[in-house]
Amino acid sequence: MSRMPTSRSETQTVTDDLRRWILAQAEAGCQPEDVVAAMVRSGWDEEVALDALETTLRERLAAVAASAAAKEVLPRGVPVPEPSLAGSPPALVVGGHAVRVLMSLKNPRIVVFGGLLSDDECDALVALAQPRLMRSETVDNSTGGSEVNAARTSDGMFFERGETALIDRIEQRIAALVNWPLENGEGLQILHYRPGAEYRPHHDYFDPTHPGTATILKRGGQRVGTLVMYLNTPLRGGATTFPDITLEVAPIKGNAVFFSYDRPHAVTRTLHGGAPVVEGEKWVATKWLREGEFV
Repeated sequence: MSRMPTSRSETQTVTDDLRRWILAQAEAGCQPEDVVAAMVRSGWDEEVALDALETTLRERLAAVAASAAAKEVLPRGVPVPEPSLAGSPPALVVGGHAVRVLMSLKNPRIVVFGGLLSDDECDALVALAQPRLMRSETVDNSTGGSEVNAARTSDGMFFERGETALIDRIEQRIAALVNWPLENGEGLQILHYRPGAEYRPHHDYFDPTHPGTATILKRGGQRVGTLVMYLNTPLRGGATTFPDITLEVAPIKGNAVFFSYDRPHAVTRTLHGGAPVVEGEKWVATKWLREGEFV
């Protein structure tokens, strides 16, 4: 351990020389308790020593993190689905169906829609899905396949795109609502959450660093948008949460929340999850939108 600067006043001011000495000891592999002990032996008050050590190391870690973030090259942004909200319209009419605009954020891009589905459409989707429900799976990033994951405690199933007249009508409405080609959408996924079931916070894009992503992207490129439609209103709980911006969207039957992400990176602030259902049950239909045609 190298010789350290001593305190020059009764107030024991922490100088730049002392900070440099602390960093030098840390880089040399010295244990924090040994650094503090050396300072105390040199006349430093133990409380001052501990505070100087903690503050110096914390500031260095913050500086290193900021430097790394500045050097990071973000993935390029791409065009994304976008509802026609110029002029802040209270509603959008698509295919003769009026959809209310309840909330709109630009960064991150999140829009809450009211009445996207009718009560009859919600009930019909639930009835069609019920006989085909299985334990929900998530994407296996190592292979590009799917797997059961403890983070997702729901039952679910997928419809083929345009599988029935009802599904085709809803998909046509979604495509017009967010101005995105119908063929770029994955099939509707229906999810059923019982009391206590949840989906922990996650991103919907496919992480480019995972080995299975290349296989997934062959089917239509990256996901660039998500629309979550609520098929019933739980008695309590089940909100769609966005932890990065501390937003919760209540699950109201017929309503929906849309969000887009122009690159596969956390900078989009689209981390989201399904909060646990506290009482009752929750049914949702999810539509994921890809860069290109989904096959």
